[in-house]
Amino acid sequence: MSKTLSHAKITPHRSGTRGHSDHGWLNTYHSFSFADWYNPNFTHFGALRVLNEDRVKSNSGFPTHPHRDFEIFSYILSGELTHRDSMLQKGAEGGQSDKFYRMHRGDVQFTTGGTGIAHSEFNEHHKDTVHFLQIWAIPWKRGLTPRYHTRHFDEEAKRKQFVPILSPLKGGPDATAEQEKTAEPTIAETIPIHADFVMAAGIIAPKEKFEWIVGAKATESNKRKVYVHLPMTKGGKAKVRLDGRDDVLNEGDGAFIDDVRAGDKLSVESVGEVEAEVVLLDTA
Repeated sequence: MSKTLSHAKITPHRSGTRGHSDHGWLNTYHSFSFADWYNPNFTHFGALRVLNEDRVKSNSGFPTHPHRDFEIFSYILSGELTHRDSMLQKGAEGGQSDKFYRMHRGDVQFTTGGTGIAHSEFNEHHKDTVHFLQIWAIPWKRGLTPRYHTRHFDEEAKRKQFVPILSPLKGGPDATAEQEKTAEPTIAETIPIHADFVMAAGIIAPKEKFEWIVGAKATESNKRKVYVHLPMTKGGKAKVRLDGRDDVLNEGDGAFIDDVRAGDKLSVESVGEVEAEVVLLDTA
């Protein structure tokens, strides 16, 4: 297969070079410096600041904690994760809402930390572990109004092509109060993010290949970076190859793709024995 991105620099970030911490209730891997783990080589990549692959055991989780000035999102791989706003008492939930949301596979919850927000994320299931990615991006400005968005993304759609999940808020850094309130994303059917940033996910069958158009025709900056992550979902049997190059990414691996421009085409080929769930983070 011809390399269409010969000008791009692709650097694998192997699973074993991630930070890792097992707290018993939480088994977590950090692709970027986080908590007690610091590596000067892995501090951020464009606006991408945190990518943690977390497994939280049943009846445990993150108690109420504050966030400020980050765009934070959870991508659920398996199990269930319950979000509770700090203002909501347990037992007073009612239906699914911004203050209470029980997430399952395919759900993405997004938080604008802005001027400050506090919530808890707990696995309230009686026996199953929840496996999810927690990802943080640096917003284009500080002091934003805090808010939540939750959305489900269809499994079968992800088996056909990369499905955009997040895209920049219409109006950009200079969005009006009305645009903030309307919260319309640049790409329809996605969650709006306060950053020049697109997230997408795909589930690629063995020997199949998906193509990603860098920037997704939705971003401001022409100069881009793409981070690819292959979550640990298939017991090590999923593998992918980027741009037809020799390096193969195994589960838990990521890759930094530098020196790409909006409109470039990135091919992702599934070369393992089972389908590969791939997450793309496209940033300025």
